[in-house]
Amino acid sequence: MIQIGTFEINLEDPLTLGLLIAAIVVLLVLILLISSVRRAGRSVQMVELLAQNMGRMTHDVQNLGAGQAQLSGNIQTVSETQAKAQTQVIQTMEVRLAEVQRQMQDKLAENAMKSARSLSDMQERMNATLHGSSKQTTQSLTQLQERLATIDKAQTNIEKLSGDVLSLQDILSNKQTRGAFGEIQLKDIVSKALPADAYAFQHTLSNGKRADCLIHLPNPPGPIVIDAKFPLEAYEALVAAETKEDAGRALSSLKSAVRVHIKAISEKYLIEGETADGALMFLPSEAVYAELHARLPEVVREGFAARVWIVSPTTCMATLNTMRAILKDARMREQAGAIRKELSLLGGDVDRLVTRVDNLDRHFGQAAKDVAEIKISAEKAGKRANRLDNFDFAEIEEAENTVVPLSKPKD
Repeated sequence: MIQIGTFEINLEDPLTLGLLIAAIVVLLVLILLISSVRRAGRSVQMVELLAQNMGRMTHDVQNLGAGQAQLSGNIQTVSETQAKAQTQVIQTMEVRLAEVQRQMQDKLAENAMKSARSLSDMQERMNATLHGSSKQTTQSLTQLQERLATIDKAQTNIEKLSGDVLSLQDILSNKQTRGAFGEIQLKDIVSKALPADAYAFQHTLSNGKRADCLIHLPNPPGPIVIDAKFPLEAYEALVAAETKEDAGRALSSLKSAVRVHIKAISEKYLIEGETADGALMFLPSEAVYAELHARLPEVVREGFAARVWIVSPTTCMATLNTMRAILKDARMREQAGAIRKELSLLGGDVDRLVTRVDNLDRHFGQAAKDVAEIKISAEKAGKRANRLDNFDFAEIEEAENTVVPLSKPKD
């Protein structure tokens, strides 16, 4: 049962079923008719298009025939032109080939002559090169012999240096010789940095102790002592240590050795009123100095507290340069005092010279006055002598009459 709106369709009814089938068949027939009509219209269009295409194809075939005929004529023309061009090219090639053959023969002849000349020049150069090479080889052999002699001499120096190194190791293995080595190095540095009268080696102090070097500095700070120490065994043990335990023991040994040296210098060389209130401990090895400052800074501070300053060859040279500046300043002050004294004496001499110049000026003034008076008297005497020579007594009488007579005494 199918209900459509208010209508009900019973599919079990044969009449209804027949009507439904008939309606479906009619619908299918209508669809087929519509499709046939559409296909017929399309077929007509296709036939028209086919006719148009056939017309165009016929026209194209005619054009193709005409083009083929024209192409055959063009091909014949091209073949004739190509034949003429080939003939001309062959003729031109023959002429050019003859010219090229002639040029090749000329070039071959010229190259043969050049090759002959080049071969001759090459032979001459080879001869000269061989001669020069023989001379250079001789010179090189001579230089090689000289260099071998130089190498032999250098080898001898190296062997000698090796012996010196071994002897240096022997020196450093002994405490006394090692101390002498430090003193020699200290002496070399001090003698280069200071004037000869500013220091003294192996100076004996008032307490009987002998210092390696005494620097004569002015007060303050006063003479300062430099003592050379070389704790080599402890340092070598520290360098050769392979474990932390060995390194710790070697470091402790180095610390103890340096402390002993600091204490000895502080007790021996710090004398109140005789030396400065500090002293220098000279380490003749930069490596020991660097290791001491890197691993044992507390020992360095203990040296500061004990007024013992640890120096290496480099820092000792810097310290000595500072001391040289102090000595130079002190000597300049001494010279300044002497200069002031001499200037004072010079001022007194200048004052006396001024006084004496004044006296001399007065004497010269008096002498000039006396000379002027003498000159006046001489002129008068000369005039009188001239009158006497000319017997000019009238003037003399007139001159005599000018004398005032004495008054007569009264009766």
